[in-house]
Amino acid sequence: MRRGIFRMDRAEAEALIARAPVVHVASTTAEGEPLLRTVHGALVRGAIAFHGAPAGEKTEIVGRPAVVSCEEIVASIPSYFTDPERACPATTLYRSAQARGVIERVDDPERKAEVLEALMRKYQPEGGYAPLDAASPLYRKAIAGILVLAVPLERIDGKAKLAQNRAPEERARLLARLWERGLPGDPAAIEALRAACPDTPVPAFLSAPAGCALACALGPRDVDAAVDLLEGAYWNQGVSRGALARAQLGSPAWVGARDGAGRLVATARAISDGSKRAWMFDVMVAPSLRGLGVGEAVVRLLLDHPAVRGALHVHLGTQDAHTFYARFGFQRRADLPPRPFVSTEMVLTRG
Repeated sequence: MRRGIFRMDRAEAEALIARAPVVHVASTTAEGEPLLRTVHGALVRGAIAFHGAPAGEKTEIVGRPAVVSCEEIVASIPSYFTDPERACPATTLYRSAQARGVIERVDDPERKAEVLEALMRKYQPEGGYAPLDAASPLYRKAIAGILVLAVPLERIDGKAKLAQNRAPEERARLLARLWERGLPGDPAAIEALRAACPDTPVPAFLSAPAGCALACALGPRDVDAAVDLLEGAYWNQGVSRGALARAQLGSPAWVGARDGAGRLVATARAISDGSKRAWMFDVMVAPSLRGLGVGEAVVRLLLDHPAVRGALHVHLGTQDAHTFYARFGFQRRADLPPRPFVSTEMVLTRG
C-alpha cells in the first residue's frame, strides 16, 4: 500500500473493470514492439472480451501476455482546498484496476455470440435489436467474420485513493469544500468518500435527526427502495415503476436519508437550469419516521444542492403540505387560484 492508496478486493476490482466505459489493453507483438489499444470491453466468464477487425495489429498479440487496465476519476482536489498558497496539496481521488492474462482468440461461434451480446447489453442496454444468436441468419455471417479476443483475468489488482490516509476531521473539511464547490460529480464524490471512510465526522450540511443519515447523492442501487416509497402517492397515480425509476435517475439533484440499518427511508429530487428555475418532485418519508424532522432535513439538503441552490425560483406542487413547505419560505402562487383535488403550485423566490 502506497501512502493514501488502498487495495480493493477482487470482486470490487472486477466490478470496476466491468462498468468501465473503455479499458486499455497493453501487450507486445512477436517482434517485441509494444502495443496499446483502448477498447470497448465486456466481462464474460471471468475474462475481459472485445472485438475487432479480422486483420490488423490485434491479431499479432494473440497468445501473448497482456495487461488490462481502467480508471475512474472520483474528484479532482485543488491545492487551495487545504493550503492558500502551496501547489503541493493538489491531488486526484480515483479508483483503478489492472489485470494480467494471456490473450485468447475466441473462435467458437456460440461463445463469440455470447461476447457480442454482452457488449450490446453494456453499450445499448435499452435493446432495440434482435438478440445475437450464432445460428441466426441475421448474424451467422457477421459472427463468423469478426475477430473476438478475450483476456482471462488471471491476476487482478484494484486500488482506491479516497482520502483514507487523511485525519477524520480533515476529511470532514474536504467534504464541506466539495459541497461548497458543487461541480456535477461532487455530491457523488462525497458519498464515495463517506463509504470508504466511515469514521469521517458528519459535516454540518449533512446533519440529520438521530438514527438517520442524510445522503446527498443517491444512485442506481437506491432506485428500487425509492420507488417502493413513492409508488402509490397521489401524484404518482398511473405512473409505472419503470417511469418512476427513470425519473429518479434522470434528476441532477437526488437526495435522501437512511436509517441505522442503511435502508432508504426518505427521498427527494429536483431538476434545475441552475440559474432561473428549479422544480422539486417526489419528496417522501417512510410513514414510521414522519414528524421526526427527517423530511425537513431532506428538503433543506435538496434546496442547498449545487444543482438547485443557484436557482432564483424553486417550484413544487402539493395538495396537503402547504404548511410544511411554508417553513422554507415557499408561498402559494397568487396568480393560480386553488382548485379542489388538484396540487397547488408553490414557489420559493430567493434574493
